[in-house]
Amino acid sequence: MTVQDLRMTTGMSEHVDVLVVGAGLSGIGAGYHLQRDCPQKSYTILEGRDCSGGTWDLFRYPGIRSDSDMYTLGYSFRPWREAKAIADGPSILKYVRDAARDYGIDQKIRFNHRVKRASWSSSEALWTVEAERPSGEVARFTCNFLFMCSGYYNYEAGYTPQFPGAERFQGRVVHPQKWTDDIDYAGKRVVVIGSGATAVTLVPELAKSAAHVTMLQRSPTYIVARPAEDAIANWLRRHFPAKFAYAVTRWKNVLLGMLFYNLCRRSPEKMKQRILQGVKDEIGSTCDVDRHFTPSYNPWDQRLCLVPNGDLFQTLKQGKASVATDHIETFTERGIKLRSGAELEADLIVTATGLNLQALGDLQFVVDGKTIDPARAMSYKGMMLSDVPNLASAFGYTNASWTLKCDLTCEYVCRLLNHMDEHGYKQCTPRNEDPSVDATPFIDFTSGYVQRAIDKFPMQGSKAPWRLYQNYALDLMNLRYAAVDDGVMRFTAPAVSSPAAR
Repeated sequence: MTVQDLRMTTGMSEHVDVLVVGAGLSGIGAGYHLQRDCPQKSYTILEGRDCSGGTWDLFRYPGIRSDSDMYTLGYSFRPWREAKAIADGPSILKYVRDAARDYGIDQKIRFNHRVKRASWSSSEALWTVEAERPSGEVARFTCNFLFMCSGYYNYEAGYTPQFPGAERFQGRVVHPQKWTDDIDYAGKRVVVIGSGATAVTLVPELAKSAAHVTMLQRSPTYIVARPAEDAIANWLRRHFPAKFAYAVTRWKNVLLGMLFYNLCRRSPEKMKQRILQGVKDEIGSTCDVDRHFTPSYNPWDQRLCLVPNGDLFQTLKQGKASVATDHIETFTERGIKLRSGAELEADLIVTATGLNLQALGDLQFVVDGKTIDPARAMSYKGMMLSDVPNLASAFGYTNASWTLKCDLTCEYVCRLLNHMDEHGYKQCTPRNEDPSVDATPFIDFTSGYVQRAIDKFPMQGSKAPWRLYQNYALDLMNLRYAAVDDGVMRFTAPAVSSPAAR
């Protein structure tokens, strides 16, 4: 019997300084930063599934890829060395797992540990975390600091609306999050419901062997074509050391992304016309751009879609796929009847209709005996909760690569831990005692998947350090260089009871 098995059978708990939840892109990054910046700290990563990689292992649908370039989606500490800037899912998964292996982080992962509950004791300055194993047994861990790196959506199921008549359809219906290898689409008529990142990825890939693919959307999304390879990055890598080339390319892409986002916010109509002109240049007269590619909202009110080398547009031009902008009236035995009266015949229907978001892994949090509702808290620096001690969460940008913010979050957490050690503190708690701070939604997107779940997320504030600026350069200054003891983060030693429990 192993020590771990003994703990399981006796109810003993295992203690580490820092417990990380999630072994995906963020969790592996957290492991690296803890090893580099807090080598005196012990840590363990708990992963609910039986393998690492998170999103990049879970999603198996054809053509799965990133919609961010790998020079910003990649880690700050590990150069991306492949030619393609817009990488496919298997390449990203290999990158994440290679990083875990090369830095020994994979040895810190406990697989098949699905965290369900975390309880904080201020008198002990300790989290007690309960994780369920596939057998139903509960493993208990204690830690001084809990770092949530579990992503922001439910891995169990994606979002699928209740379609009238769905039971009548004689073919197969599948959500991309549940894609399996036995799904046959070669020579078949396929309808992909949706217009977001998943849909625009699936359509050109399925069209390579399907008889025909139709992208059925209620309303259009802004779509931007971009080269799959970054010519400047590849030139730099040929002529300079990999780390230097990677750093230069990373900053180039960060600054260009910030410029594009700010232009969209400041001159939305002008940028809208530029984006649409780009679509017209790509697609020619093949498709009605006004009807199928002109959204009713401004750029970056929702996330833009990226298509490498304009593959979606090329597929449409070749006649292998088409777009239908309409509402579903009902499923039929042969396909989908639209509100306009048209019917789309299909052998396979793919519901690329979005994700189910969840906050902080949907865990139950208890602080000194009181259950905490994250939705009633305010987010501090986009990573901690007001009045909840020694807890941080990695949550990336909505207008840039996820990893950019997560890297900075990991750096800040390590600075926070080292500051506490230096001064002998046991507990750190963000407290909002400024009555002039107004609460606003955590995410300001109008996307359906955000609006369906926004009431589950904490609020953000109207000013720093409670406001989310979605600005990498500003966050770099605030998280890497600004003082940790800012008058809002309260430190105690020895531990005292949290106001959330009073």
